[in-house]
Amino acid sequence: MNHFRQLIGQSAAVTLLEQAITKNRIAPAYLFAGPDGVGRSLGAKCFTQFLLSVGLSSEKQGTVKKRILDGNHPDFYWVEPTYLHQGQLLTAKEAQETGLKRKAPPQVRIEQIRDITQFLGRPPLEASRCVVVIEAAETMTEAAANGLLKTLEEPGKATLILIAPSADSLLPTLVSRCQKIPFYRLSDDNLKTILGRLSYEEIIAHSDIIGLSQGSPGEAIAAWQQLNTIPFELRQKLKTLPENPLDALQLAKEITTALDNNEQLWLINYLQYSSWQRSQNKLLLGKLERAKKQLLSYVQPRLVWDCLLIP
Repeated sequence: MNHFRQLIGQSAAVTLLEQAITKNRIAPAYLFAGPDGVGRSLGAKCFTQFLLSVGLSSEKQGTVKKRILDGNHPDFYWVEPTYLHQGQLLTAKEAQETGLKRKAPPQVRIEQIRDITQFLGRPPLEASRCVVVIEAAETMTEAAANGLLKTLEEPGKATLILIAPSADSLLPTLVSRCQKIPFYRLSDDNLKTILGRLSYEEIIAHSDIIGLSQGSPGEAIAAWQQLNTIPFELRQKLKTLPENPLDALQLAKEITTALDNNEQLWLINYLQYSSWQRSQNKLLLGKLERAKKQLLSYVQPRLVWDCLLIP
């Protein structure tokens, strides 16, 4: 079988899914559980490709794959968390494109579950079944989770795939109706192989980003992109902390001017990891942890960085 040849380092998930295919025992619902960025979404797309290609020629299977990737197959529905803005539901990407900023993360909402119910209310148009994937299922509101429960009880000619960090992040009643497919963090070798295939060779040479990602290619790419949003001159200054109060105050001003709250939190995580790898300075690590807690408690950022950086 080659349905999952793109899925590297997830042998447990591949084995379970291939067994379901071989024995023709496709469950009504699956929970793809594991950390972000390790291949859960890719696994869902590979499995969906098989489910919607049953009985088709190789040429038509290739067409199905492209339509799944483009999101325009009539029997495939992908749901991701949204923001509610002026009566419209916007995904995180759409919110970013429109300049919308929210402190709270996006959610899977009851309106989206109703759309799923409507989508599954008609028979498949081209394939033998419909497939619905719910990304970040752990963000479902209580109303959405209860609404989905009714759908899972009677899915009809459909397979639902929930993507979440763990079974504990969902209601037990939802988990009990899903077959769990585990996904794990990757080895450094597999991580670097994937980054190389995606043309991110520059990340492979950056040991701090590799370590910070903890076996997640998605997190490595996100961390690399986040690092590169920080102005180069500011990154250079952060390699060594200031030795006098005036320099510390100036650096604190530059950080809070250039970066928003979420970017500052990420920077502290990065500094925690990189400084520990270099010097294993427990005192500095403690100061960085206190600064993180203060930012999360909405203490004025400039004051937090002044206190952190002044020697």
